[in-house]
Amino acid sequence: MISHKLPKMFYGGDYNPEQWDHETHLEDLRMFKLAGIDMATINVFSWALIQPDEVTYNFEGLDQLINSLYESGVYVCLATSTAAHPAWMAKKYPDVLRVDADGRKRKFGGRHNSCPNSPTYRKYSEKIADKLAERYKDHPAVLVWHISNEYGGDCYCDNCEKAFRVYLKERYQTLDQVNKAWNTNFWGHTFYDWDEIVLPSNLSEHWGNNNSTFQGISLDYSRFNSDSMLDCYRLEYDAIKKHIPDSVVTTNLMGFFKQLDYFKWAKYMDIVSWDSYPGLATPFSFTAMAHDLMRGLKDGQPFMLMEQTPSQQNWQPYNSLKRPGVMRLWSYQSVAHGADTIMFFQLRRSIGACEKYHGAVIEHVGHEHTRVFREVAELGKELQLLGDKTLDATVESKVAIVFDWDNWWAIEKSSGPTVALSYVDQIHKYYAAFFRRNIQVDIVSVDTDLSKYDIVLAPVLYMVKPGFADKLEKFVEAGGTFLTTFFSGIVNESDLVTTGGYPGELRKLLGIWVEEIDALLPEQKNSIVLKKAYGDLQGDYQCGMLCDLLHSEGAEVIAEYGEDFYQGMPVVTRNKFGKGEAWYVASDPEERFLDGLLGQLAADKNIHALLETPEGVEVSARTKDGKQYLFVMNHNASTQSYDLGATKLRELLTDRELTGNVEIEGRGVQLLESNS
Repeated sequence: MISHKLPKMFYGGDYNPEQWDHETHLEDLRMFKLAGIDMATINVFSWALIQPDEVTYNFEGLDQLINSLYESGVYVCLATSTAAHPAWMAKKYPDVLRVDADGRKRKFGGRHNSCPNSPTYRKYSEKIADKLAERYKDHPAVLVWHISNEYGGDCYCDNCEKAFRVYLKERYQTLDQVNKAWNTNFWGHTFYDWDEIVLPSNLSEHWGNNNSTFQGISLDYSRFNSDSMLDCYRLEYDAIKKHIPDSVVTTNLMGFFKQLDYFKWAKYMDIVSWDSYPGLATPFSFTAMAHDLMRGLKDGQPFMLMEQTPSQQNWQPYNSLKRPGVMRLWSYQSVAHGADTIMFFQLRRSIGACEKYHGAVIEHVGHEHTRVFREVAELGKELQLLGDKTLDATVESKVAIVFDWDNWWAIEKSSGPTVALSYVDQIHKYYAAFFRRNIQVDIVSVDTDLSKYDIVLAPVLYMVKPGFADKLEKFVEAGGTFLTTFFSGIVNESDLVTTGGYPGELRKLLGIWVEEIDALLPEQKNSIVLKKAYGDLQGDYQCGMLCDLLHSEGAEVIAEYGEDFYQGMPVVTRNKFGKGEAWYVASDPEERFLDGLLGQLAADKNIHALLETPEGVEVSARTKDGKQYLFVMNHNASTQSYDLGATKLRELLTDRELTGNVEIEGRGVQLLESNS
């Protein structure tokens, strides 16, 4: 439970009353009661108001706001306001301003405009976090501390360049090790002095958005940039903890956000929180996968849904409304996958600047008689009735998919073999096959203990970090099923190729040798021809993008290529290893093939659907105190039905007993309670 002061799911969101007068704030408090809102995230962008100059701090307005919220029954998630520095700071101390990849120094404006290696920014951000914690350490309203906001971006200034050299000295100790890790004898890049190393930008190694001539230095810059922002976060984290050791401190993450290694960040977060903004065209399975990633960052602990829009976004080309019922449906989807809060951006819609058309609980009309407010209030009533039933409940999975930021960075900075390869899309492709079968999946890191899983997948495991191949071998030897794909086992953690034949350190486990990798044009296809039926799989299936030309070194050949000069070569293999087996899928198969293959792998391990449901009806489960809570969510606009058989389950949202054939309305949610 995040806080015993509020023993239910937090319900609320970002609140910016500094944009309004006092009378509007009082009206907001009235409507918060109507909507069941009991949590407000405040002070996110108030640094300039609180600190008008170097030495002055004005907390009186914040005092009044926190007190009025608390007296009205609304608790506080208190932000440190450091996501945007004040204008006076940029004017007096230009070192706080970022330099872009083309060498241009920013002026004041926007947000996330602070250099993470600016001594000035670090000094004043730490100081304001310290002062806030000292002032509000005993205030009963403050339940969560929120540092900055949606960290991101990069900087290529002189301070960052100097800090990068310090980072490299700590990582590699000597220039000889740097030269070795980056293979600097290529193109005459050998370094003899630390000051010869410059940041990889569009002025040096990079061109465009995702191209590099030296992947080693680019990979280390990605690590450095993520760590630089993490260092800023940790300065504020420590400042708060100094005054409030038992505080709950977080910052809002953004799902599959490429720039920051969230597995590393999560080690310094008391609870993971994130902002979920799928579009109407985003696959439901992708949103579910993002929730599962957030849950996986801290080994299955529940997380906070810090932001979602109650109606529409404002930054996409086409900002469609959420249809009636969708806000509730997607809210429960987050809970089904591990959220213990439902929070919105924003509580009242702004009247100016770039977020004035971003959705809000209270619209520009300013009263409660709107469709959006009614839906928010109805959900608020349900959460009051639900109480603490699902709080701290866990999601129990027997399937895990490995995700790694270093691998992501390295793959997509690679020069070849194809521009079509998207690491996250490949992860989603394998995840979605289980999602469609209502089989739960954990998204885990290379550091996660794999022993509790029956099946572990690592699609496109291009980079094999030290010790991970041994870890996988032990998992399979003990009886686990492992699956990886084309373009795996290629490089080490420095993005240097492991010589001796692909898939490098995975070769023994997989029982194969990959001789060549063919990249197909988008319109080109090959085929997967099964040698014999495997479960429901039989016949031919399409594949494309990349095709590994491989030889078996003991692995059983399950399927062969059907076309081109490598017709008859293995495309799917299975290698017995100890008590388990290791699978290799050497090309990018069509969805139908993955559905059959992964479904059979699950069946072989006695892993079955939580419930059999029609397409578009998702089922997920959380478990607590011997009870299982099944979330049945209909993403279709039309009514669907599923069969519970003779089982009788209590539906908590309507307090009725369900059995036999059950109907669920379009975009409806049912929460079924049973003994696990």
